[in-house]
Amino acid sequence: MEQVRLGETGLKVSRLCLGCMTYGSPKWRSWVLDEEQAKPFFKTAVEKGITFFDTANVYSIGASEEVTGKWLREFARREEIVLATKVNGPMGPGPNERGLSRKAIMAQIDASLKRLGMDYVDLYQIHRFDYETPIAETLEALNDVVRAGKARYIGASSMYAWQFARMLAVSDENGWSRFVSMQPQYNLVYREEEREMLPLCRSEGIGVIPWSPLARGFLAGGRAAPKEGNTERARTDEFSPRLYFRDADFKVVDAVSEIARQRGLTNMQVALAWVMKNPAVTAPIIGASKLGHLEEAVSAVDIKLTADEVKALEAPYEAKPVLDHA
Repeated sequence: MEQVRLGETGLKVSRLCLGCMTYGSPKWRSWVLDEEQAKPFFKTAVEKGITFFDTANVYSIGASEEVTGKWLREFARREEIVLATKVNGPMGPGPNERGLSRKAIMAQIDASLKRLGMDYVDLYQIHRFDYETPIAETLEALNDVVRAGKARYIGASSMYAWQFARMLAVSDENGWSRFVSMQPQYNLVYREEEREMLPLCRSEGIGVIPWSPLARGFLAGGRAAPKEGNTERARTDEFSPRLYFRDADFKVVDAVSEIARQRGLTNMQVALAWVMKNPAVTAPIIGASKLGHLEEAVSAVDIKLTADEVKALEAPYEAKPVLDHA
């Protein structure tokens, strides 16, 4: 698989990133695969050339990091992989067991490394913006994490472009480690990041690693209504109805299905190919609960859409409110 630079860094990552929220403990979400069920996904990902893996402390309340660390240690050398995790979500009942305060960041990086069984992470990301903590406090703490060798780079996730721009400016003003990546929601039925965030990232040399490039499976088709679909996650998903299921969204799915039919591809391949054609995008984050999904996603890397196909895919889109930035 092609390896590309993450933004303007010298770090090389695979063109696809395996999202590891699917692996951990079904006690957290019924669709999550446990340690043994997750094993073939990591083995296959490594064999297919995926070197980039993304998890978070809050996924399965730590169990995702444990599973991710275990199988990556078994199937790959540490030097071969780029491992990302996140901090912000609640990890306990206490007020300092969440958020982006200095106390929380310093405690959570050590806890994440212990669960992963690793000395450092390649990319340490803030999991949304923290409205209760001063920006400078968060950024200085992240800078200290990098200086201590516990993370090689830092990144951010869904927030308003003005917030991200302000954080970049504060880092620059103080000579602190700068965010090298942004993880926004971006797919054919949620394109609001095209307005400001993606242009900002291109201007600032920030790598973009979109989450939900398949709209939580909505773009794969077969979901005429909430809680329908061919996976446990689709059938139990409480989140998607807040994001998708508008009339225009179904028209987009119809366009995806038609091009997939014409090209002899799957909806997943067409939707992923569309995300990857954006020059701002470094590596979409894919989730997989079936091995076939992983293999389909890998095959999408080499698919090129024509200008007419892109036009047909984009035509039905209707603007949405900005979603999931808090």
